Amino acid sequence: MAALTCHLKPANYYTKGRPLISCTMQQPTQSNIKVIINGAAKEIGRAAVIAVTKARGMEVAGAVDNYCVGEDIGKVCDMEEALEIPIMNDLTMVLGSISQATAFGMKSIVYVPRIELDTVAALSAFCDKASMGCLVAPTLSIGSILLQQAAITASFHYNNVEIVESKPTARDFPSQDAIQIANNLSNLGQLYNREDISTDVMARGQVIGEDGVRVHSMVLPGLPSSTTVYLSGPGEVFTLKHEITDVQSLMPGLIMAIRKVVRLKSLVYGLEKLM
Repeated sequence: MAALTCHLKPANYYTKGRPLISCTMQQPTQSNIKVIINGAAKEIGRAAVIAVTKARGMEVAGAVDNYCVGEDIGKVCDMEEALEIPIMNDLTMVLGSISQATAFGMKSIVYVPRIELDTVAALSAFCDKASMGCLVAPTLSIGSILLQQAAITASFHYNNVEIVESKPTARDFPSQDAIQIANNLSNLGQLYNREDISTDVMARGQVIGEDGVRVHSMVLPGLPSSTTVYLSGPGEVFTLKHEITDVQSLMPGLIMAIRKVVRLKSLVYGLEKLM
């Protein structure tokens, strides 16, 4: 049996004011992976309920949230039929209501755009000691991961690179996606944008790392959340772009994470490690 929780933590929890989605999973004992979704009434939680219900080999076994307590999660998600699973506000009670739910080691998926490395290290040490599987995922978007991998491959062939990102509303910038791409491109033995690597003109964007990768951030209502990597060499420009228009973009990665994490006995950082 597996229990997955997706919970939006309060501000300042682990992330210094940035939201945290955590997911917890229980080891399967039957053919279906049983999933508990924490934060089920929130947007990403509702999407997760629908995705898990439709996925082969898994089922929603519980729903936890402080909102819509007592209401059927299927109805909250506007599903055609009720799931006969009421939303509860006590995760421990939900786990206790599932037969043998506590007889196996917990499996966890933590989706958190920003997390301190010392927190990851502490979680890793705990998981190693308890032989507990855990996936810490800065992104669950498969497209975002593919963009990062493609950018790394391309960076060996180009001397100039700039990252441009856009968001419909103001958030912390640069985004974690942009920072992760810039960090991935750093320390590869390449020095980018040699012509203006030392300029401090603010309009040129923020330099991330020490290898000259610049990030430009736009905020315009109506724009999708997007990340574009521009790489150039003599006579050509190579462009990589990824857009997110809905939380549905996270669901394929979430379903993959559920299937993979039940086999883990330690912490893995990054969904790309399991792809």
